[in-house]
Amino acid sequence: MGSGGRAPEALLRDPNPGALRSLLHGLYDLAWWGALLLASPWLAYRSLRDPGFKTLASERLGRGLAAIPRKKRPRVLVHGVSVGEVKAAAPIVRGIEERFPGLEVVVSTSTNTGLEVARGLFDDKAVVRFPADPRPIVSRFLRRIEPDLVLLVELEVWPNFLRQCNRRAIPVAVVNGRITELSHGQYLLFREVLPQFNRISLFCVQLEEYAQRFRRLGVEPERLLVTGNVKVDGLRIGRVDAGEELTRLLGGRGRPVIVAGSTHEPEELLVARAWRDHTPEARLVLVPRHPHRSATVAADLEREGFAVQLLSALRGGLEENDPAKVAIVDTIGELERVYGLADLVFVGGSLGDFGGHNLLEPAAQGVPVLFGPHVDNFTQEA
Repeated sequence: MGSGGRAPEALLRDPNPGALRSLLHGLYDLAWWGALLLASPWLAYRSLRDPGFKTLASERLGRGLAAIPRKKRPRVLVHGVSVGEVKAAAPIVRGIEERFPGLEVVVSTSTNTGLEVARGLFDDKAVVRFPADPRPIVSRFLRRIEPDLVLLVELEVWPNFLRQCNRRAIPVAVVNGRITELSHGQYLLFREVLPQFNRISLFCVQLEEYAQRFRRLGVEPERLLVTGNVKVDGLRIGRVDAGEELTRLLGGRGRPVIVAGSTHEPEELLVARAWRDHTPEARLVLVPRHPHRSATVAADLEREGFAVQLLSALRGGLEENDPAKVAIVDTIGELERVYGLADLVFVGGSLGDFGGHNLLEPAAQGVPVLFGPHVDNFTQEA
């Protein structure tokens, strides 16, 4: 929202008119359809093997999206690409409800994990899958959702989506915006080909550093506000109660507990080796960033001689908590409470080129936090 509580003004005409720009968008569409055609055998194979992927692909291609009945109120679409952005959207949605109770909120996300988390956080709201970017798919999505305002959490730049919002006079704003040095360089390369930032009415960014990067991309000062980080505003300070069940299933039973959260391949194996070599007296709990990888993680660890147990198996009574084994959390939405068990936390996505993940969640619980060198997405927090 802009100053004074007003929504940003819509861009009422295409800021990039002309035959050349239309041709470039046409070529962009052709590239999308060509990529989908080439990938179709793999998409079909993956869909047969993984029902969750089949649902994701189908919904991102616009299938099965029913129109959401209007409630005779202006509608705001709040979009967060995955789990981190969806969690960041929570205080934004609360703020909308408190300050603008006459607005209806619809939440969108791109990933399966983001969808599951969004449905848990916003169980009283419509939660939908964000579309892939070919123009017909985007147009159908906007006809079904009919937003009066779009809020993009952090940053999500899809040329056709922004162009179609622009042509429908739907204002778009970035909230809790950030842009890494790497992304900034990539956008600089392509800004003359498909310039998108002039299609966005307002940028509310976390830091002056990010504001400077957006200025270098051609965003005028009047469209920029430095508003701080809503992830900080939404933090709960102090220990989160893990609850009796998680304590019983994952607790150390007198041993210190080490939690490795939001991990990617091969971080689980690297952390497990370090645990075995240096702190085998502790309980190790792994929380993969993508829970569907849990079976693969377990198999990789077992090949290296580690004994493992899955949280789902513990919950099902298939085995008892054994702190000498590596526990793997294979369900969604547990991380904050699992951090509540920890005496030490390692935050994943930081040993490889993944940009890191949220360091503030465990730090807010007063837990010592370790992370690797790759925290490009969280340089200030680090």
